[in-house]
Amino acid sequence: MTEPATFTVALANETATAHLMADLALLVSPGDVITLSGDLGAGKTAAARAMIRYLAGDPALEVPSPTFTLAQSYEQPFPIVHADLYRINDASELEEIGLSPLPEGTLALIEWPERAPDALPENRIDIALSHRPALGSTARAAEITGHGKAAMQVARLEALRNLLVQAGFLSAERERMQGDASTRSYARLVGKDGTSILMNSPRRPDGPAIYDGKSYSAAVHLAEDVKPFVAIDNGLRAHGFSAPAIRHADIDAGFLITEDFGSAAVVEGDPPRPIVDRYEAATDMLAELHRKPLPETVPLAPQLTYDIPVYGIDAWLVEMGLMLEWYLPDRGAELSPERRDEFVTMWRTLLQKPAAAPRTWVMRDFHSPNIIWLAERTGILRVGIIDFQDAVLGPAAYDLVSLLQDARIDVPEQLELALLTRYIKARRAADGGFDPAGFAELYAIMSAQRNTRLLGTFARLNRRDGKPQYLRHQPRIWTYLGRSLAHPALAAFRKWYAANVPPPVS
Repeated sequence: MTEPATFTVALANETATAHLMADLALLVSPGDVITLSGDLGAGKTAAARAMIRYLAGDPALEVPSPTFTLAQSYEQPFPIVHADLYRINDASELEEIGLSPLPEGTLALIEWPERAPDALPENRIDIALSHRPALGSTARAAEITGHGKAAMQVARLEALRNLLVQAGFLSAERERMQGDASTRSYARLVGKDGTSILMNSPRRPDGPAIYDGKSYSAAVHLAEDVKPFVAIDNGLRAHGFSAPAIRHADIDAGFLITEDFGSAAVVEGDPPRPIVDRYEAATDMLAELHRKPLPETVPLAPQLTYDIPVYGIDAWLVEMGLMLEWYLPDRGAELSPERRDEFVTMWRTLLQKPAAAPRTWVMRDFHSPNIIWLAERTGILRVGIIDFQDAVLGPAAYDLVSLLQDARIDVPEQLELALLTRYIKARRAADGGFDPAGFAELYAIMSAQRNTRLLGTFARLNRRDGKPQYLRHQPRIWTYLGRSLAHPALAAFRKWYAANVPPPVS
């Protein structure tokens, strides 16, 4: 059994309490349970209110005390229940207010937990608040204890607080930032000298070893801790590209404080559409990256290096298998073993071509959400890159597909072709031996590979991870897939997909 993890924080005032709860909010997720205990006036409701407002991204959100309602629910950014058990006489009463059992997939903040101790789960975070009049009338102390699996969260919270102290950011305001499809989370730190970005990148728990003895993340070379981000960041900056400077780090715990690139996007409007000159700059940046001879090993820290993994046929096939495992069952189109073998055999043969192509750094998700426009810089330095921890060695066409067939916004086919032509011209200008037709074929192959994978990825995010918002992108992915399957090199695949893969629900 995991030993509890405990540490104590001195809180000078309610603002310090709010900062503590924002830091903890960075580390929690739906299903976690946090209890708040202490005498009347110790600050339990203020602490819960601070966390709810931070998570909702609304510092003015009305968060009343649930003393009389017993439980108050919130839906943003995920289900949250704020409960007060002061008026509970027996744990059996919790069922009447929907707290026994605690609702699944809901973050629970529970005041006065001592009124129903038998109803508390083994895995939880306890926060005991107490007055500290010797330090001032508003001073409190918070003793934070993690039980069971939550012990790791509390240990990471202590590491985070230590990093903020060392970096001089403990008193900075925290602003919640939109996360992504990963386990990472982010906050903007606002201090007297400007802003920085706090990245929480916990070690990714390995899934079952079902891919030739490897988990999915290991089989497809997804970053399992923050080290690849640091190493690729160092490499991009060293080669003259705009990746954020890392100002402070606790690499072992998975926390980074980085330069803040701001929020200027490469898209505009509602629904968002590409800003053409910014997409042109991003295309030029890729052409410049891909013409450089890049190392396969990059510095991580003094006397430490990182070997960039090779992105090849086995990884591509595992990724595309997500379509068979998740997308097709959703569409009621299970394949026979013979058809599945046919799919793998066809792809294994075709993927020999990109596997034999010259290798470069492939960031894998080089698209609009991960590109920040840095207007004060010049040339390709205006293209700020913020997501590259899953970088691999692979064909240059892959990242161009990521950009020009953006999974989250519509890129008109005319613009895609114009930017593809722009890229090819830039590559030919730097290398007379560059083969436009061969590159166009690789582009179509990697497009079909990536979009096949995304159909499955978005289905998995919905069904396994409870993120249905990703399903709205499937029709767009289907459109991009159709574009790539129109290439003559994929004629047999076009027929196979037409016979075996139904389109998504529009």
